[in-house]
Amino acid sequence: MTDNFSGADDNGLWIRRFHPRPDSAVRLVCLPHAGGSASFYFPVSRAMPDFADVLCVQYPGRQDRRAEPLVDNIPDLADQVYAALLPWADRPLALFGHSMGASLAFEVARRLERDKGIVPAYLFASGRRAPSTHRDERVHLQDDNGLIAEMRRLSGTSTQLLGDEEVLRMILPAIRSDYRAAETYAYEPGEPLTCPVLGLVGDDDPKVNLDEAAAWAGHTEGSFDLKVFKGGHFYLAEHQAAVIKEMADRLRPLVGKA
Repeated sequence: MTDNFSGADDNGLWIRRFHPRPDSAVRLVCLPHAGGSASFYFPVSRAMPDFADVLCVQYPGRQDRRAEPLVDNIPDLADQVYAALLPWADRPLALFGHSMGASLAFEVARRLERDKGIVPAYLFASGRRAPSTHRDERVHLQDDNGLIAEMRRLSGTSTQLLGDEEVLRMILPAIRSDYRAAETYAYEPGEPLTCPVLGLVGDDDPKVNLDEAAAWAGHTEGSFDLKVFKGGHFYLAEHQAAVIKEMADRLRPLVGKA
């Protein structure tokens, strides 16, 4: 199987395809955490087996999209990501989202199923409580120092970047906007998904406990499993190979079906 997509700049600025695999059986869509960018998933794109074409989503307001208006709520961002993904739905789509990206992946999956009848091959929800659970979080209302302290607590930004005052001040608006989106997200009850869901979480994550992660089971009529790793909110840094294997093992049955 071949396609006409070739290169990281396809489909405007939303989709980054660092390692194009035109003969893939499935497309794995990776949605970043608050303050994250498509490049966060470059190692995932490189390491996934050839049967998976990895599409990394770039949100407005960062890196080469820095001049574009920020989107500070999940529903609007989900609408735009959903629209950007439709041209790539010529084969099965799986969605991986970490932290805020998991909430976003869920809402994109809802739109795919509800509006187009496209059932994702899998939803991988990492480091995020289930949509129906709630915490009163207000980090986005803190001053810059408070926001930086939260980033250090979660260890989601490199020490080098946190020490570069000029660069840090440049990206803080995007980080604050993402935190606002994540913290003000309100789940609207509706039909559950029908796709399988895998929850992934660190056992010492201050942003989600195991009960909140297990509650993802109530959001799909498909299968659900929960994988727990040693580590905190960014357990991914230490367990990248294991996470990639979990996804690859679940997507491999699609080979030969595309």
